[in-house]
Amino acid sequence: MNATRSSRTAAAEPVYDRTSEDVGNLVEFGHVNIRVPDQQRAVIFYVMGLGLTRDPYLMVGVDNAWINVGRCQFHLPVGKAQVLRGVVGLVMPDLQALRARLIAVTSRLMGTAFTFTPSARQIDITCPWGNRMCVHAPDPLRFGRMMLGMPYVEIDCAPGTAQRIGRFYTEILAAPAQCGEDVGGAFASIPVGLSERLVFRETAQEPRPYDGHHIQVAVADFSGVHRRLLERGLITEESNQSQYRFQDITDLDTGLVLATIEHEVRSMRHPMYARALVNRNPDITNDHYAAGHQAAIWHMPPEAR
Repeated sequence: MNATRSSRTAAAEPVYDRTSEDVGNLVEFGHVNIRVPDQQRAVIFYVMGLGLTRDPYLMVGVDNAWINVGRCQFHLPVGKAQVLRGVVGLVMPDLQALRARLIAVTSRLMGTAFTFTPSARQIDITCPWGNRMCVHAPDPLRFGRMMLGMPYVEIDCAPGTAQRIGRFYTEILAAPAQCGEDVGGAFASIPVGLSERLVFRETAQEPRPYDGHHIQVAVADFSGVHRRLLERGLITEESNQSQYRFQDITDLDTGLVLATIEHEVRSMRHPMYARALVNRNPDITNDHYAAGHQAAIWHMPPEAR
């Protein structure tokens, strides 16, 4: 009897995939930094059109704007326009409302590169200066419980480089890259933080010259990554005690540069690590207002038990 009861108990125990809870050494994706020549048009596009939130606490002048999207940001310093060599993926809770906002700002952005193409599950958008974005509806299978956020940044890379780029992140940044091939071609996907990924996608298209745009990440093993980059001469800036930068991703055997995008690398002791960001609900206006509904819901509610 005891043996039977014991076997039934064992059979009823759930089986967990413990690896799905692993977090690599890249513990936070902070921001994408792209210069814009016209801050007013940037606010029209990012705040009025996309419905995102200008950070109310930092960079509130006319020389830079920080735009919150869930737990991530766009940084938009004023200067010669920069264009990311790839696509920024976003998740937003209501694509119909987004489409209406984009239609509403179209006349204000005439004469720029601004376009958008809606479909059932996403809207492909080009910003006024040519940056590409793909806005998705929430999808637990693809993006976890994210309702508002930046689940991926996809960077174009040359044919035959994805595997070697993946090895660079795995060995130098201790971030377990997944390399593979899908309908879009060969890729290396690197987990960053709890819900974000950096993806390098092979393309035969000739890349535009690198113009200095950058991304920001935080790492747990701050000194270990620094040491490995320094050994290869890849550190480009010793910013301060809790930050440094590098930009070249290289073949670990030959030193050949495989891709270039500046990484602003912060430690978990950086004063702004995991800073809570304000996200507004763009459906709330002065003409359509309800107290208590000003904040955006950026994560799905608890699962039923």
